Amino acid sequence: MNIQAEKLEIMKMVLETNNPSILETIKGLFKIKSSPDFWETLTQDQKNDILQGIKDADNGDIVDYDEFMEKHR
Repeated sequence: MNIQAEKLEIMKMVLETNNPSILETIKGLFKIKSSPDFWETLTQDQKNDILQGIKDADNGDIVDYDEFMEKHR
């Protein structure tokens, strides 16, 4: 099914429903989609730190939480 047919099918379902919960959910989906992705709100330094942390974790370069806390209490 092409995009235009999908849109028409969704419009038909919206027009035929009398369920306010469904309509609120659909509205909510559009609001979520229009809000900025949190990643785009981060600075480049913050993004780099997160990516480095993921890389470290993937490489097994991690510290046990309890061990870390014991050293820093």
